[in-house]
Amino acid sequence: MKRLTRVVAAMVTATPLLLVGSVAGSPAAQAATAYPSSGPDQTPVMGWSGWSFLRLGANASQVEGEARALLSTGLAAAGYTDVDIDDGWYQCPGPQGPNVDADGRWVINTANFPSVGSENGIKALAAYLHSRGLKFGIYETAGISSQAVAENTPILGTSDTADQIATTTSQNNYNCGGMMSIDYSAPGAQAYVNSIVDQLASWGVDYIKLDGITDQNGPDIKAWQAAIHHSGRPMVLDATEGSFTQQLAPTLNKFANQWEYEPDIEFNGPDEGPGATCNTAPYTDCTSVFPLTSYADWSDRFDGVAQWQPYGGPGNFNDYDSIEVGDGSKDSGMSLAASETQLSLWSLGSAPLIIGGDLTSSVTNAYGTSAGLTATDLKLLTNAQVIKVDQDSIDAARIAQTGTPGSKPGNQVFAKVERGGDAVVGLFNTTTKLNSAPVTISTTAAALGLPADAKGYEVQNLWSGQSVVVGGKSTFDIASAGQISAIVPAEGVALYRVTPLQ
Repeated sequence: MKRLTRVVAAMVTATPLLLVGSVAGSPAAQAATAYPSSGPDQTPVMGWSGWSFLRLGANASQVEGEARALLSTGLAAAGYTDVDIDDGWYQCPGPQGPNVDADGRWVINTANFPSVGSENGIKALAAYLHSRGLKFGIYETAGISSQAVAENTPILGTSDTADQIATTTSQNNYNCGGMMSIDYSAPGAQAYVNSIVDQLASWGVDYIKLDGITDQNGPDIKAWQAAIHHSGRPMVLDATEGSFTQQLAPTLNKFANQWEYEPDIEFNGPDEGPGATCNTAPYTDCTSVFPLTSYADWSDRFDGVAQWQPYGGPGNFNDYDSIEVGDGSKDSGMSLAASETQLSLWSLGSAPLIIGGDLTSSVTNAYGTSAGLTATDLKLLTNAQVIKVDQDSIDAARIAQTGTPGSKPGNQVFAKVERGGDAVVGLFNTTTKLNSAPVTISTTAAALGLPADAKGYEVQNLWSGQSVVVGGKSTFDIASAGQISAIVPAEGVALYRVTPLQ
């Protein structure tokens, strides 16, 4: 490795360990593979989802209120333009499966999404969002309702019926249950999925979250993408886990636009409540949705980002679940340092940035009240430099690691080289003991995948905005041998852009 004559080392505030990054494979080389995609979005989706805060009690009025907040706070202007409803928009009478229409498709929960004039409640909500320059996403699970099978409903546009395409194997549905898997060798199977997606297209859907996916659901992912093409409407297909592995990655790469392979980031809320009435109004026996998460609850994402890095790229994005930055530490369950870490890790991995919290104190849910979007968190969410890192559609590689996330001291370094030649690096202190001392974490320009540069490098702290002015005075230390170092607090990160000066 050629010795670098000049590098600026940036310092950050505040916790235990010293780590020196070694050349463990150039992130530029690891992230260079381009994966084809026919999806409408070549950059990660940014927006808001109702699951973390509203859960199964979400209604049209609440969603519209959150959408207005996206606009009034400047979040939409910063790129957060997708508004996604989750489970609960359809009628769920019990374990017999979702209620269905005459063609075996889910029926809208009109109590929460009432019709507006001649438009059904979902189509009206989509129109409301579109009129304000926003996009609309909806939740589905694979398979067919047992009610459709029991009623032997016809498949639209064919002479086939529901019982001819259903198997005896159950399919994940976390609200009702009662979904059966589909036999795609049956003549009417693709036509059935087409009929669902055609209906969603007619309602104005831009994004489909297909939940409950396992390694066995490859045929469903393929069928849903084929149905999207059949509909003629561009839609993002997000495949989210029941529980799947990298065995499914080739199928996801080919037919999905993003995928979430980790458990839910939320650890509190009605679906974790102790009582049998937790998922139906008036939602008694439910714990509050707050705090939404904790650093420790999603620290497994460090390994996830590293393991799934080879599969990400333009139009194909690893989804690490919702961003819970927004309503302050009490509601999010994360320290300020942890909030910066979550946004940094997601952005280094070019993941969808989908906010899960409450954006306005004027919206309440069935389980608890919110502090609403705080000024500090809004500033984090709208940091243009961090968003730019996320939207480059390049997945960072893990180039160094000591210990494991949690109470034991441990640090991790993720980095990627962007198309313009800059490197972005995150120096993470994964210790969760907030009263522990800050630690020094170091790496080198060579380890980031940068070429030797006799003139050195400019280092910009993407959270503080500070950077070195070449030839001017600076509070930053000048390191030898190409080292880039930072003092990082527990659960914290130093997120830097490193630019060769030559």
